[in-house]
Amino acid sequence: GGGGDSRQRRLFAAKVNKHKPWIETSYHGVITENNDTVILDPPLVALDKDAPVPFAGEICAFKIHGQELPFEAVVLNKTSGEGRLRARSPIDCELQKEYTFIIQAYDCGAGPRETAWKKSHKAVVHIQVKDVNEFAPTFKEPAYKAVVTEGKIYDSILQVEAVDEDCSPQYSQICNYEIVTTDVPFAIDRNGNIRNTEKLSYDKQHQYEILVTAYDCGQKPAAQDTLVQVDVKPVCKPGWQDWTKRIEYQPGSGSMALFPSIHLEMCDGAVSSLQIVAELQTNYIGKGCDRETYSEKSLQKLCGASSGIIDLLPSPSAATNWTAGLLVDSSEMIFKFDGRQGAKIPDGIVPKNLTDQFTITMWMKHGPSPGVRAEKETILCNSDKTEMNRHHYALYVHNCRLVFLLRKDFDQADTFRPAEFHWKLDQICDKEWHYYVINVEFPVVTLYMDGATYEPYLVTNDWPIHPSHIAMQLTVGACWQGGEVTKPRFAQFFHGSLASLTIRPGKMESQKVISCLQACKEGLDINSLESLGQGIKYHFNPSQSILVMEGDDIGNINRALQKVSYINSRQFPTAGVRRLKVSSKVQCFGEDVCISIPEVDAYVMVLQAIEPRITLRGTDHFWRPAAQFESARGVTLFPDIKIVSTFAKTEAPGDVKTTAPKSEVLEEMLHNLDFCDILVIGGDLDPRQECLELNHSELHQRHLDATNSTAGYSIYGVGSMSRYEQVLHHIRYRNWRPASLEARRFRIKCSELNGRYTSNEFNLEVSVLHEDRVSDKEHVNHLIVQPPFLQSVHHPESRSSIRRSSVVPSIATVVIIISVCMLVFVVAMGVYRVRIAHQHFIQETEAAKESEMDWDDSALTITVNPMEKHEGPGHGEDETEGEEEEEAEEDMSSSSGSDDSEEEEEEEGTGRGRHGQNGARQAQLEWDDSTLPY
Repeated sequence: GGGGDSRQRRLFAAKVNKHKPWIETSYHGVITENNDTVILDPPLVALDKDAPVPFAGEICAFKIHGQELPFEAVVLNKTSGEGRLRARSPIDCELQKEYTFIIQAYDCGAGPRETAWKKSHKAVVHIQVKDVNEFAPTFKEPAYKAVVTEGKIYDSILQVEAVDEDCSPQYSQICNYEIVTTDVPFAIDRNGNIRNTEKLSYDKQHQYEILVTAYDCGQKPAAQDTLVQVDVKPVCKPGWQDWTKRIEYQPGSGSMALFPSIHLEMCDGAVSSLQIVAELQTNYIGKGCDRETYSEKSLQKLCGASSGIIDLLPSPSAATNWTAGLLVDSSEMIFKFDGRQGAKIPDGIVPKNLTDQFTITMWMKHGPSPGVRAEKETILCNSDKTEMNRHHYALYVHNCRLVFLLRKDFDQADTFRPAEFHWKLDQICDKEWHYYVINVEFPVVTLYMDGATYEPYLVTNDWPIHPSHIAMQLTVGACWQGGEVTKPRFAQFFHGSLASLTIRPGKMESQKVISCLQACKEGLDINSLESLGQGIKYHFNPSQSILVMEGDDIGNINRALQKVSYINSRQFPTAGVRRLKVSSKVQCFGEDVCISIPEVDAYVMVLQAIEPRITLRGTDHFWRPAAQFESARGVTLFPDIKIVSTFAKTEAPGDVKTTAPKSEVLEEMLHNLDFCDILVIGGDLDPRQECLELNHSELHQRHLDATNSTAGYSIYGVGSMSRYEQVLHHIRYRNWRPASLEARRFRIKCSELNGRYTSNEFNLEVSVLHEDRVSDKEHVNHLIVQPPFLQSVHHPESRSSIRRSSVVPSIATVVIIISVCMLVFVVAMGVYRVRIAHQHFIQETEAAKESEMDWDDSALTITVNPMEKHEGPGHGEDETEGEEEEEAEEDMSSSSGSDDSEEEEEEEGTGRGRHGQNGARQAQLEWDDSTLPY
């Protein structure tokens, strides 16, 4: 029964559900990633011919065939057969771009309980996943690097490349690259090729760093830019490498290497020989280079020249006033002549009759003469003062020739003799400083210029000058025309600069002295000559401003040039720039000159030296008895003077964080002096009764010189401060008539480098203690008159002094009568004490000659015991004789002793002077009245 039912049902179903569903044979779909909706073309619709029969004509399902497919199909309407394809999970295009599978449609069978559904044929579904631009481009390399040679334009320096992880060509392809960095000479194309838009220069910029970004075709930029570094390589140019244009030189640092790391780049060129010329250009420093700026007298003394030099262009002063009206560069004592100036040398400065031997020296800077017909330009001329116009001797420039004229007097020679000596030298008109020395040993005249000897190219003879009684006038910068004109005037003016013009009668200068006088104190040097290496030849010019080196090995040449140094031996050099040039000449095998090497153009900057502060100190006021002024030795003026030079050294505070100001510390320094002037203040010395004296042996032992005049004493010569101290310790003042003298004042001022650095003005006042000339009978009349030597004892600033003698005349008569007896007794005792004090001074006079015991007004206390006369008649005499014997022994020992003993004595004197000064701070001058009986 049951089997029959089943068969019947099938037969019924077959009768009812006659047809299979129908769908399209293929579908194409698109799904956007990360979305679940699939858009099919055509739409998913199933048809069944059994419709409108219920169940048989309805669509119940769509089935997808395939493993683990992320899609499902659902029926939207059973009757119409509409369906939808959708994603069961997120679709990622980057995992799978497309899907292909089979789909079938099922109807609902014959009834609600029927399972015998009919299915359609199989349709192919092809689904493409639509990409979303979710990924940004990324560069394959985080940084790129390239090297280019300067001066070239490149089609492509390098290529950068970016990628995109998106799946579609639209979003995964890179459509554009872009340079982010602005103002760089580079461009990039769509393929990432970077090129330069202009020629690059190594000197302008060694390296470029640029940022580059990329865009995909959806215009999404790269998440991070990439760095591109382009190094510019210089074109190999032959030349010197690794040198500094500015080289600083600290004064006192000795010999300093100029190019410690320099080397020559030859670009692999083969070299057979190499010549280098290093030149230090100093022609704008001082007189052609940094030389000692001492006065000409001091410099001549320093160089060992014989004495007797006469400076014709000295610094203007009261004694040498003939240069006062000339144009002068005070720093170097350079006199500039503009063709309108001349100076008359006063009579008596230069001897009228020069012997057959004499020397003229000078520094001269001279250019070509203006105008077509150049006139004579007089440097030095000795001509007739009036009536006639004869030139007795002259030195002048004419058409760039230096001419020396010397006309002998008739009484000296009566024959045709050499009179004009001509030298033709390029240096006379090159506008540079040169040192000239004319050595005359008649009839031979020799010129030394910058140390080299030159004989005259032309010598002309002339007759001697007939004798006359006409006075002669010596001039500088022009020649005096005393005759043949209506009014005597200057003529033949000089155009140029002169310095250190001197004449020395009677002696010729040696070559060694000449070299010293014109020597430069700066120049080129070579450190460790012994390590120059084999095959290096070198040569200096005389002033060491030019160095020539030759060699055939570049390595040896490099090492040799690294040892070239600059040196300036002056303690206080002239600050400023010195240009430095190094030129090179290369020879290749078989050729004359093959490679051109650029010149090294550098400069040495000499820094400012530490400025010294020269200080003179010592006892500035003391007394001596009149008898000592009259004595043979006189009064020693500066027994304890000290010369100290200091410089300010700035020290930063210990704690760096604090903002406290820097403290200034004075440190002592040692250097030379070139003169000390002792001036008389308050009127010149009267040679009939007073003078300043100094033993010449004191000067000569210390290689110094001095001049003495009524205005004072001038010590000069280059010497240490201790030498000058020792000489000043021996300056003495004598006065044969001290009775009318109350006090004499003096002033000392010292200098280094001809006044470039000067000391303070040290003032000294020495007062005279006079013998009391008051008689016993007249002592009553002097009751209210101050004793004569008391006036000089009182210090003008001593406010605490007790002036016992200043009696006011308006005191009441009664008080005067009561006090008269006591006052008479006091005055009598005062006169008595004065006489006793004078005897005491006479006893100490001889001792004071050696010990130089100062009477310091700031600490003087005079105490006289009235009873000392009663100590015994012979006691004082014996003591005096003993003191004299001791002094005689000291004189013998000091005269036979060495300089060392003298220095020891001077140091002891200095110590005593300091002790007196210390006392000066504690007590003002006063009379000790503790022993007076009132």
